[in-house]
This record gives sequence, structure tokens and C-alpha cells, in this order.
Amino acid sequence: MVSIGTPLLWSLFALFVAVALAVDFFALNRQGAHKVSMREAAIWTVIWVAVSFVFVAFLWWELGGTGDDAGARALANDKALEFITGYLVEKALAVDNIFVFLMLFTYFAVPAEFQKRVLMIGILGALLLRAILILIGAWMIAKFHWILYVFGAFLVFTGVKMWWAAGQEPDLEDNPALQWIKRRMRIAPDYDGEKFFTQIDGARIATPLLVVVLLIGIVDVIFAVDSIPAIFAITVDPFIVLTSNVFAILGLRAMYFLLASVHERFHLLPYGLAIVLVLIGTKMLLIDVYKIPVAWSLAATVLVLAVTMLLSVYVPPKDGGQPRGAYPFSRRKQRPEQREQ
Repeated sequence: MVSIGTPLLWSLFALFVAVALAVDFFALNRQGAHKVSMREAAIWTVIWVAVSFVFVAFLWWELGGTGDDAGARALANDKALEFITGYLVEKALAVDNIFVFLMLFTYFAVPAEFQKRVLMIGILGALLLRAILILIGAWMIAKFHWILYVFGAFLVFTGVKMWWAAGQEPDLEDNPALQWIKRRMRIAPDYDGEKFFTQIDGARIATPLLVVVLLIGIVDVIFAVDSIPAIFAITVDPFIVLTSNVFAILGLRAMYFLLASVHERFHLLPYGLAIVLVLIGTKMLLIDVYKIPVAWSLAATVLVLAVTMLLSVYVPPKDGGQPRGAYPFSRRKQRPEQREQ
């Protein structure tokens, strides 16, 4: 498969990711458990977005965007546009991911000061899963061109399913994954700091924080399966696919804390994401009939997301916002059958 990824570009990108994660871990350990303020979240969100655009500017320059070679300039413009479109789509899907994280944290009443570490683990899992699935997806597309139609149909199906699910109250209590976890491990009724295991009556049992981490891992798998076909609908260049995904995910933790307190204002965003998925799925299905320009995909994505976010401001949610969590493992919240377990 043809890619612009040279050994130098891959090495620089890998070095940047390693440094970014090291800085994040250092800051996390130095600050310890604390509640992230809106100001801190906003600053880091701006930093990550700025770094992403610095990267694409460097990529555009490296590919000859400022040179005299018309072919090199065209390639640089195309790849920069593919990166920005892929980044925007993945960032939008990451927002939906954030809403699921928020639902889990609310349901399990995770203290705000413990959420940073859980999100960091979730981000590492998301990065690893996307890297694996991108390599698999790139190999499958190189070997089997028809897999693009499968990806396209999957995106359309996912978009339609997301549209019908939007606005419906999620039911975590009957979630199969949560029920499976509860059947296979003893869970403490309360948190024990940031520990995943605690001692009760001499027995080592899991804390609710471990359950949240496990569920976030499952969410990572689901969203990775949804998002990878979406980026391949924009470009099949493995370097652009991976870099746009990684840059969209790296700022996920800061964006979570930024959107956590205002998520109800964007209650119509899932409808916009559903439309975007259907559009890019259709683009993939038509790839051998008519190749829709990447610029059109970018314009449509921006327009749909902007309209749905704007409408969210003026159209109040029907239920007044999502319900608060139940903290299912707390002694003061447990039902009789839970206490017997």
C-alpha cells in the first residue's frame, strides 16, 4: 500500500508520541489525585489542538508544500487535507466516546480526583487498539479491495443505529458486560483511593474503580471498531490514518474535563455524528463509481457538526438532561439481591 510515511516521518512521530505520553504521566504523578478545573482542561485542550495543527503544517512543509514542484505541492495539499478531515472526524467520534465515559463515571459515582488516572488508562488502551486495527485494516484493504464496501456498509449501519439510539436513556444496570463482571468477581462497596484492589475481612477484592477501567476498555474496543472504517473512508494511507487517530486521542482526557460540565448543551450531537457516519459510509460505497473529493467530506463534516451543535444550544433536551448515577456498589444504594452477593 502506497504511503507517504518515510522512516524519518515514522521515527519523528513515534518519538513525539513517546514524549507526549511521558509528559502526561509525569504531570499525572506529580499532581496526584485532584479535580481538574475547567481552566486547566481548556488550556490543555487548546495545546493538543495546536500541536496537531503544528504537526500537519510540518507534514505539509516536509512534503514540499512550499516548493516549486507543482506535483509535490499538490501531494502536500492533499495529504494535509486528508489529515485535517480524518482528525476532525475522529475528534467528533471521540466526543461521543467522552459522553460514554461521562455516563460510566456518573453511574459509578467516580470521585472527580480519581478520573484522571482512569482516563489515562483508557487513552493508552485506545491508542494500542487503534494501532492494531489500523495495521489489520491496511493489510485487508491492500489484499482485498472489496473490504472497502464492507467498511462502507458497516458505517452506514452504525450511523443509522446511532440515530435511533440518540436521545434514549442508556441502561447500564442490565448491560451484559457489567453483569458478566459482577458474576465473576467480588466488588467492594466503596472506593479505596485510586486502588484497583482492596482488603476486606482478609480477602483481596476488586474496587469499583477496577470495574470502571474494565468497562472503559470494552468501550475502547467498540469505538475503535467504529472509528477505523471511518478514517479509511477518507484515506487509505496508513501514515495519515494512524497519525490523525493518535492526535485526536491524545487530547481526549483534557477534552473530557472540558465537556463534562457542558455535555447537556450538545445533546443533539449524536444525531450529527450519525449523519457524518452515513455520509462517509456512502462515500466509501461509491468509491469505484465516483470518488468524492476529500474537501467535500471535510466541508460536509464541519457543516453537519456545526449545525447540530448550534441547534443543541437553542433546542432544549426533552428530558432536561441525562439522569444522575446510582453508584451500584455502595452499601447505601444496593438493592437486597446485591447485598446478598
